Amino acid sequence: MAFEPQGQSAYGDYSAGGVLAQESARVFMQRVYWWMTMGLGLTGITSWVVASNQALFAALAPHFMILMLGGFGIVLLFSFIAQKVSGPVAAGMFLIYAFINGLVFSVLFYVYELGSIASAFFITAAGFAAMSVYGTVTKKNLSAWAPFLFIGLIGIIIAGIVNIFLQSDMLGFVKSAAAVVIFAGLTAYDTQKLRQYHASSGFSSAQSLAIHGALILYLDFINLFLALLRLFGRRR
Repeated sequence: MAFEPQGQSAYGDYSAGGVLAQESARVFMQRVYWWMTMGLGLTGITSWVVASNQALFAALAPHFMILMLGGFGIVLLFSFIAQKVSGPVAAGMFLIYAFINGLVFSVLFYVYELGSIASAFFITAAGFAAMSVYGTVTKKNLSAWAPFLFIGLIGIIIAGIVNIFLQSDMLGFVKSAAAVVIFAGLTAYDTQKLRQYHASSGFSSAQSLAIHGALILYLDFINLFLALLRLFGRRR
């Protein structure tokens, strides 16, 4: 009969330290998902309000490119200073970014049928939840996925830039299909890495760390949603 070290089992670490670490990771991820949900909710509500007001949409439409660049700038800035800023500053930057996305994504209501948007959202939510659960419960180290995911992400970006000039439906389809695979994989990978990262992070604020994690998963969700919408959405 084989004996295991005290506090250990084949199913995990049940020592006091292991239980505390697992509980800490659970609480941290709850905060991450709460902030991510807040961001998605703000984006969705803002998009709906702007799309429902034709005058407001018409006033904003000429500035969508500037808004997109501004949102991209916020993400880059936050990535550089996330470890140093306080929780309220991190929250403000994240919510401003979610709000800007809501302004820009209002155009989706004019391009796609409402039923398609709703279907893509619920499929995304189901797929995101499944991959996030996988990233939480799997004993496999998903670090081996990193090179594939990184190369795939770079490929998607390059294909998107090329297709601006080519306007190829086939290339757009391939890019969107690849994006579904890549961002589904990133959801599982990022979920696992966030659970591992929080214990040894150098963040000055637990709230800023949770919001940084929320931004990562928010981007995974949004990009997965957009890819599915492009693949299966019915245009008006």
